[in-house]
Amino acid sequence: MTNSRTVPCRAGASFKAGHFAEILETKPDVGFFEVHAENYMGAGGPPHAQLERLRDDYPISVHGVGLSIGGADGLDTEHLDRLKRVVDRYQPALFSEHLAWSTHQGAYLNDLLAVPYTRETLKLVVEHIDDVQSHIGRTMLLENPSTYIAFEENDFDEVTFITEVQKRTGCGLLLDVNNVYVSSVNHGWDAQKYIEQFPISHVGEIHAAGHATTEDEDGSTLLIDAHNGVASDPVMALLSQALTHRSDIPVLIEWDNDLPDWLGLYQEVEKISDVLRAATNAPEMTDVA
Repeated sequence: MTNSRTVPCRAGASFKAGHFAEILETKPDVGFFEVHAENYMGAGGPPHAQLERLRDDYPISVHGVGLSIGGADGLDTEHLDRLKRVVDRYQPALFSEHLAWSTHQGAYLNDLLAVPYTRETLKLVVEHIDDVQSHIGRTMLLENPSTYIAFEENDFDEVTFITEVQKRTGCGLLLDVNNVYVSSVNHGWDAQKYIEQFPISHVGEIHAAGHATTEDEDGSTLLIDAHNGVASDPVMALLSQALTHRSDIPVLIEWDNDLPDWLGLYQEVEKISDVLRAATNAPEMTDVA
């Protein structure tokens, strides 16, 4: 069995059940697959059978979307227990969650909502991450958000807030370069400067993805983190920029909506692989814990 506690510094792909048969048949040269934790919180059935077979051949990254790390309520302990069972069962190479909130008074919202970057929120997020890491028994990667609104009163900018969370919790970070680009266009700040300031030494995984373009009420461009297509040229440029600082990071192409066939997704994996090869002279299969 593949060592489930390590992931190669290579390109990976989101795993979708519709691609399983072809993956099983062709054994594609993919560094790792990432799954959403919430899809595997049931007791059994085809999802578990597929994932158990997949992890025989590939390292797995588990990406949560439902912890509501930034929520004002306490963490849902039942959800946290379900997450622990998934992590214990599959021993993924990486485990990550979002800097966002998605619950209110016991109700789950179908979105990842922005948090204000205040001292009060910082204390809350730190407490929640400490609780998660203690309960799960391993380090969590925290993903930078894509945002569509900005709060008038913040005590920190986003990078400073994330840096302070990392210092106080010891968590790792997941740098999503598509989120950086989406937020930079929506709010009019410098994406390249963001990458330069981001604490890259603590990044355990990078995400690239596609986004949708629409218009705000005032007619200005609004980008949506839709995960519905290929990563754009500006997003790939940000990926290249990040990898100039550290090229030993596994990179995932996220694709969740308007899915292509497996060949279409694998072509995006190969594009990521080309960027990784260009960024490093190290052996392609170097592993990181």
